[in-house]
Amino acid sequence: MVNVNYTVINVDSFIITGFDQLQNQKFLGFLILLAYMLILFGNSLNLSIILTARHLHKPMYILICNLAIADIMYTSCSSPTLISVLLAEIKTVSYYSCLSRMFFYHLGDITECMALTLMAIDRFIAIRFPLRYHSIVTNLRVILLILLTWIAGFSLMGFAISMLDSLPYCTTMISAYCDSASLILASCVDPEPFFFMGAIINLWQICGQFSFIFCTYAVLAYTVAKLTNNSNKKQMINTCVSHVIVLLSYFAPKLVSVLLTRIGVVLTLTERNALQIVAAMTSPLINPAVYSIRTKEIRKRLVDVFLFKKVAPIHLKTSL
Repeated sequence: MVNVNYTVINVDSFIITGFDQLQNQKFLGFLILLAYMLILFGNSLNLSIILTARHLHKPMYILICNLAIADIMYTSCSSPTLISVLLAEIKTVSYYSCLSRMFFYHLGDITECMALTLMAIDRFIAIRFPLRYHSIVTNLRVILLILLTWIAGFSLMGFAISMLDSLPYCTTMISAYCDSASLILASCVDPEPFFFMGAIINLWQICGQFSFIFCTYAVLAYTVAKLTNNSNKKQMINTCVSHVIVLLSYFAPKLVSVLLTRIGVVLTLTERNALQIVAAMTSPLINPAVYSIRTKEIRKRLVDVFLFKKVAPIHLKTSL
């Protein structure tokens, strides 16, 4: 329902105004630029290592590739906008460019959450059913599950963007970058019905997927605690720790945001933008570092590359 107190305007572009009161804008822009470069480098490096090493073409590494692609998409739809606003002082973005950035920003968020769920299922099966793991979790099944998550994400965001594209707009001013909340607030309609869809997605991610992942790790912790072989126990703990770090880096900002909202804390525009930036960049920045450092095969491959060691032909290698 259009708000009668506002005049509908024809929007060709949006102006990002969420950082006008911020001190040291250049410094923040430089930090975001540095973090974005590290995100692209780390995730692209993991992708190239896994894709070029045939012995790494296994379910767990396919899932890591999927997470890296989601990370790159998630941050690439927000970081360049922030960099252009803070460093280059280019504060305008065209209407359809903003819609496309919003589409892929939320698509990256949705697919990253589902990627973490698939990885938790993979670890659960590997530890609970080690003898049946290779018969249950195959490359084909993992790829099919990944495709289903992307199809679900595209379908959901296709429906969302079709609604937002039909909205009448009363202002060209948006905050931070192009996301659904900013576009809804710039429209002339009652925002509550549109925010309801976003609330459902957040509720599903936190109460549904996060709760499910937490339960799987609780079961795994119980399983690992019962092991008598210290070597196997240490290996499983290291594997689980990597996934827990990745999990917390993604869900912690969301949980903080929900908690602050539930207890009635009113955030300023700058504080809300800061929380959004942390949420969009923390997980993509931490994920490649965690898997490079804590995954033996990737770590060994990295050492070979950076020390210019001669690597045997991939098809002759069975393991590292």
